[in-house]
Amino acid sequence: MLDSPRMFPVALTAVGLDMDRRRFLGTLGVSLIATPAITEAQAPSSPRRVGVLLAHLTPDGKEARAFRQALRAAGYAEGRDVTLDWRSAGGDYARLPQLAADLVARNVEVIVADITVATQTAKQATSSIPIVMAIVADPLGSRLVASLAQPGGNVTGLSIMMAELAPKRLQLLKEAIPKLARVAVVWNPATPWHAKAAENLKAMAATSALDLTFANVRTPEDIAPAVAAATRANAQALYVLDGPPLMTHRKTFLDLTAKARLPVSSGEMYYTEEGGLISYETNYEDHLRRSAGYVAKILKGAKPADLPVEQPTKVELVINLRTARTLGLTIPPSILARADQIIE
Repeated sequence: MLDSPRMFPVALTAVGLDMDRRRFLGTLGVSLIATPAITEAQAPSSPRRVGVLLAHLTPDGKEARAFRQALRAAGYAEGRDVTLDWRSAGGDYARLPQLAADLVARNVEVIVADITVATQTAKQATSSIPIVMAIVADPLGSRLVASLAQPGGNVTGLSIMMAELAPKRLQLLKEAIPKLARVAVVWNPATPWHAKAAENLKAMAATSALDLTFANVRTPEDIAPAVAAATRANAQALYVLDGPPLMTHRKTFLDLTAKARLPVSSGEMYYTEEGGLISYETNYEDHLRRSAGYVAKILKGAKPADLPVEQPTKVELVINLRTARTLGLTIPPSILARADQIIE
């Protein structure tokens, strides 16, 4: 015991014993309090590892910045709490399988994919690593999930509902060009959601006195013949069902439509920024921002099979007024007033 006569000199007073006891206990208490802090400082937890597979977007684009900001707001700052492994195909879909395999080999805890083809490639590469889709047109039609409410498997995320929004885009094109009567729809029958969108467009056209023709673009070589076919059909505008190969080769497509003096409507703002007339699209920055929320939930233990697929909350109308003037079109003030962005 601390006050045993055998542990202290006989000459030590009772007061001295008491002071030594207090000094010892105080030192012991400080030691016990300090030890956990020292241990924690010496053994910090490792950052979580997240893979990002991009078919079209870039790691330094505005969408990627929105993703980083949302992750940081959720408590996962890049470089401190999470390591982001970026893989970008730059529109070259042939590179996606190897990029996805790289992410799987690096043992990432979750993979974020931008569009449908990137998500499909990631799913083919792994059935165990959770996958968050950011801007997929039709998760059900693409067989990425079993249902929107209960995805099942290892894929969940956000749908941009391209097929469901197709009739609204056609309606807006008609409002932008009130005398519009003939529209050529440029589509790729090999893209799963295009067939559903085509049926929705036909139903809408039947009630709007619009005559639709369809021009197939399965390969880049089909682009010029499709524009020529639209011209022969006396189309007054082209309606694009987006996706490969047009997205990657849209400059070629827009150059041809400009020469043919055909206004272009699409579901991608990229077309409108580069010379198309009008677009009505979901906000990709918002979708990448929301995909970060899925990542945070998964890193905290949630299973993708249990996280419902979410739908767009922000859809934006963009009109290229410069293109309208070049084509001699006057856009009614009523639709200009509703535009989220006007390109002068």
